[in-house]
Amino acid sequence: MAKGYRRVDRDQPFLLPPDMRQWLPADHVVWLVMEAVRLLDTGAFHARRRTGGAGAAGYDPDMMVTLLVWAYANGITSSRRIERLCQQDVAFRVICAGHVPDHVTVARFRQQFAESAADLFAQVLVLCARLGMGQVGTVALDGTKIAANASAGANRTGEGLRKLAADLAARHAEADRQEDDLFGKGRRGDDDPGSPHTRAERVAAALASLEAEQAAREKLERDRAEQAARAAEAVRAGGPAPAAGRRDGTVVAEARLAREIAAYQAKTAAREAGAAAGRPRSGPPPVPAEQYCRVARARAALERARAREAARAQRAAGDAKKKEEPARRNVTDPDSRLMPVRGGGFIQGYNPQNVTSEDGLVLATRLTNTPNDVRWFEPVTAAAERAAAMMAAAGGPGGGKIAMVLADAGYLSGHNLTCPGPDRLIAVGKRRDLEETAKDGTGAAEGHAPPVAAMAARLATEDGIAAYRRRSHIGETFHGDLKHNMGIRRLSVRGMPRASGEWTFAAAVRNLRKAITSGHLTASTLAALAG
Repeated sequence: MAKGYRRVDRDQPFLLPPDMRQWLPADHVVWLVMEAVRLLDTGAFHARRRTGGAGAAGYDPDMMVTLLVWAYANGITSSRRIERLCQQDVAFRVICAGHVPDHVTVARFRQQFAESAADLFAQVLVLCARLGMGQVGTVALDGTKIAANASAGANRTGEGLRKLAADLAARHAEADRQEDDLFGKGRRGDDDPGSPHTRAERVAAALASLEAEQAAREKLERDRAEQAARAAEAVRAGGPAPAAGRRDGTVVAEARLAREIAAYQAKTAAREAGAAAGRPRSGPPPVPAEQYCRVARARAALERARAREAARAQRAAGDAKKKEEPARRNVTDPDSRLMPVRGGGFIQGYNPQNVTSEDGLVLATRLTNTPNDVRWFEPVTAAAERAAAMMAAAGGPGGGKIAMVLADAGYLSGHNLTCPGPDRLIAVGKRRDLEETAKDGTGAAEGHAPPVAAMAARLATEDGIAAYRRRSHIGETFHGDLKHNMGIRRLSVRGMPRASGEWTFAAAVRNLRKAITSGHLTASTLAALAG
């Protein structure tokens, strides 16, 4: 039972100046974050700041970096909310030493990520390597979809963009005429805060991007038509026919089924002939060919091949229908694209590509605006190799060589299977299908080009299955941690350079957060590094 109530006296003044070090416990994680940022080289942020001019003193870039690291680690990306927390939250107040940078200052500082985030990302990787992190024996490459700071409703076709540009130009001309009437020729009034010039520039950028894509598509179609015409002309002139592409899987499966039926019928006929000659029969009586185990497996393989062909034809029909639809661009963020997401539907966003280590560090990341992953395997893997070498030079574990890269079927291509780089396992289908194929021994390699067939055969082995099973845990855990635990599901800035900088900064923050939650980054390890 309580003796009484403690007195609540909000008018009591402090008799001594307050000490911020007493506002939070000594073991609060914010102290670790501040000490970790002190160990980083933040020269890239300082290089973009100027001091010595007229006006009030600016905010220390190291403090601003620490503030944004703490905010992003807690899933807070809104500059206005960060401003409020600098007034209300003790940890934010300790970071800022009692200062309150307004939301405009926070937003403008965040724009520096386009030039400075890559350097910060590398610095965090070096820090993690010095802490003993960075197991790069097996890494996983995976992409995810992140929403852009734009609405899908702001997409326009080329015709819509031209109409919008004409409307904006007419509004600008009318505004100029009104200003000339009010202030005279050659003079200007104060700029309207709602000036549409920035929007006009975004519309022009979207239209230019759309026209460039259309020109590139038309050039590709012309090149393909010319190549086909040259091949046909060579055949008519008596030259060799062009090399055949991938073998048709249905044809191969049908041929195998026919061979199995013929072999079983020959075996049964030989047995009947021996019985007619007086030789004793051995084994169980023959069954119909359709019930024989090898024939049944071959027929099942044929059904799967037909299903694959039907799915391929459906995808081709969908691609053809998609080509008929007019291309679109977003007038809010012209660099963003409509991205398909798992479970159906689309979001307006980007498609970041990330290579993750065995112990959960993001070794390399690249923000892209292409829905497909296949073209990014080689460049992002090469970036991960450079990062692994850099971490090894900083004292990280291992020799700095990536032994194995795991990737899903979105990265499957002949080029990605044969290009230079570490050993790799790239799925040729869904994992459950690969394992079922390996169990029944139906030959997953049939009907594929040689590099793909070799990879399918390798994935059907016990070692291949065991190695590929690690892909989802290594590659997809980072995406779940960033989106679910850190709450970062949408970018706050627009345009590819700034969006890429923000995503890289978020990945660096997540690496630092991983070092703390895994127990590698502690007060004692920081003291050892600082000493």
